[in-house]
Amino acid sequence: MSKRVAIVPQPASLILLEGDYALLSSTRIFSVPAFYREAEYLAGKLRRATGFPFVIHANSAAPKDAPAIELILDANLHRLGKEGFQLEIEGDSIKLKSSAPVGIFYAIQTLLQLMPLAVFDERPRPDVDWTLPRVRIEDSPRFAWRGAMLDCGRHFMPVEFLRKFIDLLALHKLNVFHWHLTEDQGWRIEIKKYPRLTEVGAWRRETTRGHVSANLGGDGIPHGGLYSQDEARELVAYATERHITIIPEIEMPGHAQAAIAAYPELGCTSEKLDVGTRWGVIENILNPSEKTFTFMQDVLSEVIALFSSPFIHVGGDEAVKKQWDASPAIRARMTEVGAHDAHELQSYFIRRIDQFLSEQGRRLIGWDEILEGGLAPGATVMSWRGVKGGIEAARAGHDVIMAPNTHTYLDAYQSADPANEPLAIGGQLPLEKVLSYEPIPDTLSPDQARHILGIQGQLWTEYMPTPRHVEYMAFPRLCALAEVGWSSPGTRQDGSFLERLHRHLKRLDLLGVKYRSLDG
Repeated sequence: MSKRVAIVPQPASLILLEGDYALLSSTRIFSVPAFYREAEYLAGKLRRATGFPFVIHANSAAPKDAPAIELILDANLHRLGKEGFQLEIEGDSIKLKSSAPVGIFYAIQTLLQLMPLAVFDERPRPDVDWTLPRVRIEDSPRFAWRGAMLDCGRHFMPVEFLRKFIDLLALHKLNVFHWHLTEDQGWRIEIKKYPRLTEVGAWRRETTRGHVSANLGGDGIPHGGLYSQDEARELVAYATERHITIIPEIEMPGHAQAAIAAYPELGCTSEKLDVGTRWGVIENILNPSEKTFTFMQDVLSEVIALFSSPFIHVGGDEAVKKQWDASPAIRARMTEVGAHDAHELQSYFIRRIDQFLSEQGRRLIGWDEILEGGLAPGATVMSWRGVKGGIEAARAGHDVIMAPNTHTYLDAYQSADPANEPLAIGGQLPLEKVLSYEPIPDTLSPDQARHILGIQGQLWTEYMPTPRHVEYMAFPRLCALAEVGWSSPGTRQDGSFLERLHRHLKRLDLLGVKYRSLDG
């Protein structure tokens, strides 16, 4: 295969033909109305890079022998699913075919990767020879859910960076942005009914210096930030244009100290709390009272109005039950709701929230701790403590997202030499290990395996205070995760990933991504 063809993730089928195809100043784009938004997206990319006009013609076929890029609705490609496509560069035209707009969008991402690297430059490049190889490609993803989680609770990330992050997900054909919005150390999303959640909860007085295990104390520097509801709506619209679903996460019942600091009645003790300043698992937990349920349902009602995603993530992880066990009132609450212990009380909590979300037409998703004590029938599990929770959930008939800390936690060190890496939470996750991951455990039957919806990479930001740090930890490991989520196992085993990645990283250079070098 030509070294010029370096597509990430790897297509299912690629046939390299003889010769090259040249984009000309007279090349036009022809699109059916259903794909007009995608045509505008493509034209914008090409106009900026080439300086050519790329006029769009809607609802008309390209004249014979005219230089053209055609976006074609092909019902026969339903067999590839909505995200599947065909891309043909032959004769005088480039043909992008799919049965749905999202498939055309991914065809465009592939087309851009076939072009000279300069198409990713922010500056017009009239000096470039705009030729690309002639090919036939047919492609579709292995998994429906191909995601990345970014924790904006520990460290606030500006909206401008979130747009860039979404663009990078789209380039790699990732289709879910899991937005972690609340934590012990910060509540980031504006809630109109409860303004103190951001007035108080969005700001902490300082942050742990160095690694939390070193006990160096705080840095004395206030940190915070929040996303207004208008900003959230705008980001959802931005992601939607790129066929990315934003899944918001509102943590409960644990990881809630920022909320309790803002509204102490949500807590289990009379102690007045500050927004958390140290990392780790914190014992403060929501009081499972009716007032708390009303509060959280009010919060979720506003969240649902902002986000169009079918799923709402409620966390559910690392909920320490010590305060529940120590409270006579909460032990009485257990008896009242028929819970035999604190685990069953958390199950009751999650079931109540699941029922509320279901009534609003949404689905609950949570980390695998929500399995403890029994799980609501419609809930989806995100398996992070290895794959055991995912296997258990799939066997019980629940949908699963595989996100094991062994292969998808991108906050771990990238090499066996942490001294030469930025400070990280610990452990090691080299690029090769991410690429080696097989999301479907061989212990599942075919029927059970159908519940594995896909995979997701996690970027927990305790030790990622800036966008630059996030990019360094995310890339190129997120490129490998994209390959795992999109490409079939057989395709991935051809050994070409690193060769393709070397060229792909030059694209990231032009996009201003501060990734970790393959040379360490």
